[in-house]
Amino acid sequence: MNWHAVKAIYVFEMSRALRTISQSIISPVLSTSLYFVVFGAAIGQRISEIDGVSYGAFIVPGLIMLSILTQSIANASFGIYFPRFAGTIYELLSAPISPLEIVFGYVGAAATKSILIGLTILATAALFVPLHIAHPFLMLAFLVLIAVTFSLFGFAIGIWADGFEKLQVIPLVIITPLTFLGGTFYSVKMLPEFWQNVSLLNPVVYLISGFRWSFYEISDVSIWVSMAMTFVFMGLCLALVWWMFRTGYRLKA
Repeated sequence: MNWHAVKAIYVFEMSRALRTISQSIISPVLSTSLYFVVFGAAIGQRISEIDGVSYGAFIVPGLIMLSILTQSIANASFGIYFPRFAGTIYELLSAPISPLEIVFGYVGAAATKSILIGLTILATAALFVPLHIAHPFLMLAFLVLIAVTFSLFGFAIGIWADGFEKLQVIPLVIITPLTFLGGTFYSVKMLPEFWQNVSLLNPVVYLISGFRWSFYEISDVSIWVSMAMTFVFMGLCLALVWWMFRTGYRLKA
């Protein structure tokens, strides 16, 4: 493993985030805080608690997941797309560095930025509501796994996209709606039975449910099912990225 190459890519991507800190970190934190204030104040007056947890505290894990999913995809997709757009990707591909090392550098930096945002949102939420994390190590494990998984997904999107507008298609049209419908602001158990069964087809439900369990030990599905679904999606993303490098899909054309 050429760790010097991995470090070079990682440091470059992290420095880019620091140069645009208002857009990379401050903006998503402020946006999520507004979600928290608006939904927590408006809906919290009508729903005092869910499964023994105050509504304001209940939505915190979902809001963190909403930010983690969108930011992981955005950071990783732009990180690999811009070298393709500028043409510098060919210098990277011809350098003595393997595809695995390229993925380590870009995905590692994207996941790191997402985790920092998630932890910042968590600290911000603690100013508004009393938080209790029943399983802090499991919470961090979920945070890292989901950030890495969706950074891999975003990396694949960045290779697939042939225009800046396509970088936003999947996050805006698919990921964000699935997150809102995945139990971010409510418990799936509050829905009629038919819609509960439909919701179980939404993979984001398992991510939010498992992450919320690490806080309050309440979930819509089994914690083990949530963990299994996370690893399955990570495996699928790894397989997709491997296939793209194996075939040179939109990399060597």
